[in-house]
Amino acid sequence: MSRIRETFASLKRGGRGGFIPFITAGDPDIATTELLLIELAAAGADIIELGVPFSDPVADGEVIQRALACAARAKQRIDVPIVLFSYFNPLLKFGEQKLAKEAKQAGVDGVLVTDLIPEEAQRWTETLVQFDLDPIFLVAPTTSDERLARIAQQASGFIYAVSRAGVTGARDEIARDARLLVKRVRSVSDLPVAVGFGISTAEQVREVWRFADASVVGSAIVREVELSSDKPNLVGEVGDFTRLLVGRR
Repeated sequence: MSRIRETFASLKRGGRGGFIPFITAGDPDIATTELLLIELAAAGADIIELGVPFSDPVADGEVIQRALACAARAKQRIDVPIVLFSYFNPLLKFGEQKLAKEAKQAGVDGVLVTDLIPEEAQRWTETLVQFDLDPIFLVAPTTSDERLARIAQQASGFIYAVSRAGVTGARDEIARDARLLVKRVRSVSDLPVAVGFGISTAEQVREVWRFADASVVGSAIVREVELSSDKPNLVGEVGDFTRLLVGRR
């Protein structure tokens, strides 16, 4: 059982929902990202998504290298699973085998590629599994039953259910079809289901816990990083905001 699955198993035994914050590597800088990873773990994160921004493929993976080095340093001080969150083009340029090997060495536990469709992902998922990394997929309300079944065959760790169609961003309320999407996922897979996109308040986090295994909060935390950028204790401000979202520890 992977560390991500172990985390969800522990949450289930404790009767608790999971909390998965998202931050972007290098926002506002790599040194702060490392401190944020440590602070988010202390603030109640069960798994952390570390975003790797889309970089120019001719840059030879510099952005990815910095993100992995940052994760490796942070993992010396935290035991929370980290999921690398990126796009396929820079990962492909970096090299599939090289990425999987170096991600594993850095202490990364899973990889989510936002724009890789399951029909084209077989070799990629096999490479990740070879290095004991969980391939994690996004599903949306618009995902067909056929594609949902294909994703269920390839995914590991958990499945990330997008609460609504469209782009990321905090919203005042969670889309009504999020519950239906989770139900559809559970009809084809026994993997834990995390719901994200638009979750920005403690109330919404708890609402998701009523029907899914974890809440993912991204844009609201990224916005808090931006709002705190001119404050002397940016990391502490983001940590306090995260504790308010989690509201259980």
